[in-house]
Amino acid sequence: MSINYSEITPYLQQLAAVSDQNNHIEPQMYLQHQVKRGLRDLDGSGVVAGLTEISHIKSKEITPDGKEIPCKGELYYRGVDVHDIVKGFSPDRCNGFEETVYLLLFSKLPNKQELQKFTEQLSIYRSLPPSFVRDIILKAPGKDMMNILSRCVLALYTYDETPDDISTANILRQCLQLISQFPLLAVYSYHSYQHYHNGKSLFIHFPKPELTTAENLLYILRENGEFSPLEAKLLDLALVLHAEHGGGNNSTFTTHVVSSSGTDTYSAIAAALGSLKGPRHGGANIKVVKMFDDMKATIDTTDKNAVRDYLVRLLDKQAFDNAGLIYGMGHAVYSVSDPRCEILKDYAKQLSIEKHMEEEFALYELVAELSPEIIAQKRKMYKGVSPNVDFYSGMVYRMLDLPNELFTPIFAVARIAGWSAHRMEEIQNAGKIMRPAYICVKETQPYIPMEER
Repeated sequence: MSINYSEITPYLQQLAAVSDQNNHIEPQMYLQHQVKRGLRDLDGSGVVAGLTEISHIKSKEITPDGKEIPCKGELYYRGVDVHDIVKGFSPDRCNGFEETVYLLLFSKLPNKQELQKFTEQLSIYRSLPPSFVRDIILKAPGKDMMNILSRCVLALYTYDETPDDISTANILRQCLQLISQFPLLAVYSYHSYQHYHNGKSLFIHFPKPELTTAENLLYILRENGEFSPLEAKLLDLALVLHAEHGGGNNSTFTTHVVSSSGTDTYSAIAAALGSLKGPRHGGANIKVVKMFDDMKATIDTTDKNAVRDYLVRLLDKQAFDNAGLIYGMGHAVYSVSDPRCEILKDYAKQLSIEKHMEEEFALYELVAELSPEIIAQKRKMYKGVSPNVDFYSGMVYRMLDLPNELFTPIFAVARIAGWSAHRMEEIQNAGKIMRPAYICVKETQPYIPMEER
């Protein structure tokens, strides 16, 4: 008898209805018990759950009379302003990501010799175990790159001679290997998907030791292996801006929570990947691109009034996916501006000229201009709204000819740097398993014998 394991049967529908009916908590109960849903206050600020030295986000300033007011967003990696980090990159090389990884892991900026040796070490690790691509990636192709990436990470556990050793040196070794291997896992998984599910030709390029992370990603992704210096530079920048964002984002917090149990590196990173896959976290830039695709297909995007009307209809759940959102607008922490967005916007404008996509860039600027005012009119807001990093990163990836399927995996290629730093910090400093409290609001009830039910 053949079983369709994906089928939702009438019995399952019935059980789901029972679950929906019996698992509903009234929203006012969260206020009654002073529970901060999503571990956040009404203004978006997160509940403090730990200490970190890895990165810091500034979105508010304290006035002389002690009041908090929103300010221009700032982001610091190990105390260094990300704007200054980006300005300091070598103009003729795109190894900013490698420099950033070193800073995040070791809390110091590398000198020329240290960066060269560190980059060489990452290059040595930029390979996969023998037959791994054949046995793990090609023999079980999937349609979701993030799930394949998680599976690959867990599979690497079995190739590790000391997977459960949580000494600093061993965790560092594992993290450096994963940082180097993530571009290969993501791109090879995409090629496998394209070949087995879409009938495309299969090609596997081995990375070149002389190329950086960004350069190798473009090289192994493209059949001809070619890319322009600006393309590599912009991808490198995107990796830097996505490498870390405080300990409070969902996937990094997941890394802390899972690492606090003392489990292995592969399990912790796989859990973080599961978090990042969610459309509320890492999948936002795909939604931005698809939203703009729908906009261009349904209205005259050269008409400002038509664009304004489309944005209103988005909020009224009458356009695109009817979710009531303008994707890429707003952030849990930033209100006045997202510093990553500002940096990426300047470089995106340069690439739009090279790619002859100035009109596309102008449309993004128009939406960024109109959205805050429209959202303020349509929504009760506790803080300001501005474009976030996902707003322009989707456009950048599109201009780089990166497939939609790789948008979130490339986010992971960058964020593995921050996850690694936070995992090491948690193991080195915590000493206690994280165990938050929940208030049970279900009244007690007697046990009813089976024959009386």
